[in-house]
Amino acid sequence: MTEPMQNAAEADLLIADLLPTCARALEAAQGFAEAAKRSVAQRVAPSGKVDAASMEREQFAAHGYAWLATYVAALEQSLRWAERLEQAGALRELERLMLQAAYGEYLTQLWGGIPLSQGEVVRPSDLGMADDDVHAIYTPQVKALTEAGNTAAVRARIAALIEAGADSQDFGGLGLDDETLDLVREQFRKLADDHAEAAHDWHLKDDLIPIEVIEQLAGLGVFGLTVPEENGGLGMGKTAMCVVTEELSRGYIGLGSLGTRSEIAAELIRLGGTPAQKERWLPLIASGEILPTAVFTEPNVGSDLGALKTRAVRDGDKYRITGNKTWITHAARSDVMTLLARTDPSERGYRGLSMFLAEKPRGTEADPFPAAGMTGGEIPVLGYRGMKEYELAFDGFEVPAENLLGGVEGQGFKQLMATFESARIQTAARAVGVAQNAFELGLAYALERQQFGKPIVKFPRVGGKLAWMAVETMVARQLSFFAAREKDSERRCDIEAGMAKLLAARIAWANADNALQIHGGNGYAQEYRISRVLCDARILNIFEGAAEIQAQVIARGLLSGRN
Repeated sequence: MTEPMQNAAEADLLIADLLPTCARALEAAQGFAEAAKRSVAQRVAPSGKVDAASMEREQFAAHGYAWLATYVAALEQSLRWAERLEQAGALRELERLMLQAAYGEYLTQLWGGIPLSQGEVVRPSDLGMADDDVHAIYTPQVKALTEAGNTAAVRARIAALIEAGADSQDFGGLGLDDETLDLVREQFRKLADDHAEAAHDWHLKDDLIPIEVIEQLAGLGVFGLTVPEENGGLGMGKTAMCVVTEELSRGYIGLGSLGTRSEIAAELIRLGGTPAQKERWLPLIASGEILPTAVFTEPNVGSDLGALKTRAVRDGDKYRITGNKTWITHAARSDVMTLLARTDPSERGYRGLSMFLAEKPRGTEADPFPAAGMTGGEIPVLGYRGMKEYELAFDGFEVPAENLLGGVEGQGFKQLMATFESARIQTAARAVGVAQNAFELGLAYALERQQFGKPIVKFPRVGGKLAWMAVETMVARQLSFFAAREKDSERRCDIEAGMAKLLAARIAWANADNALQIHGGNGYAQEYRISRVLCDARILNIFEGAAEIQAQVIARGLLSGRN
């Protein structure tokens, strides 16, 4: 469809000199964030160094500051997105209004209150900010955007534009500025669409994703996307990973997540493995010939990896593993486990941990864990079902000593930390894909569903929900792309990756919730895909670092001097 004609009244919705206005507003927001940082630092780092006890006591303020800084980063990347589109001559009314709405809403929340969750809202007073610092953000540009940026009329116009672009799936230009990535995106979008209906059936039956689908993804290079070419991969980088992961997750989170364990395993081996380990394992992972799984979490441990108890005891040319692990995704079907265990019992923290490349036979439905010294059972879950979750028990399970990652004990936590940036960027992309899926399902239903003689998309509250879903999904996407570009440029991006994951996960859940609301009672019926998407979206705020952990990482990094 062509873009609807814009009349004089609609033209008045656009704020004059939008990009310069946003740029000046961004400066004010950045100043506001600096003031918040100074205020929170007085509470948690009075001597200039973050104090752990103070950080815990002032957790609400510290995490609130992390969210505030994330909002400001999201605004900056949204503006950079619009600038790239403008430079390419591709900044249309839709993208302008999306930028305007994002600035209008997020600027308002900066001083009015940012939702950390459904029941937690952080305000400047919670951060101890002085009145002068709060009032300083209200510049003429900020005033213009907060008053006119995200009005009901603006959302109605965005809704009309996305309705007009529904047939061609035109919901705003991505600003990738890369023809190769555009082609990759189209290829994987089609593949995800081809499997979307079947994916819902996998969910309802709690089936594993068919091995034929995994083989199809392997043939397209999904498992070797970021593996260097000299190791049998495509060497395309994290931005390409984001594009592929988002499109696959838009079809079904399980499709987007199939590559997660391969990404983690390959990154562990690429960064921490011996030359022999790289030569042996990376080509097999890249080709999809072997499927890895990540075996880190233990019962009653969660994010406190320093408290892991699973033991690895050296016995000649092998290690014997004893202990319990839980929440292990795709464990039965995997061929190798990246397994974190304690090799030095005298070290109770991170230093005594080592990482192993633990081989195992691939299980079957009748015998999921045929390996000696290893048993397991499935954990029934609400969503995210296509690979299944398991708890595992090891009792003398043998791992060849040559499979100690890097060949040196005590490096496991350090090796794992080196993968967190990539893993969280990939999870942010999964969240963007789920958010996009929820938006598209909500839009399709609102266009089709007739009430009171017209499609429900014509009702302002429905159209407004969809408009904001489209806006926030684009914001999260651009923040995720930014983190990926930083990683591709070999710059440290733990904070940027954490911000992308933090915001995208919340948006995925909000979109799923709003899309289900648009479906009304039908959304609560399992036959409708949105019921599955709601369940899938909820896990994104928990795995790969819960939202609270992400906020802690961001706050500590920024308050310790990272910019």
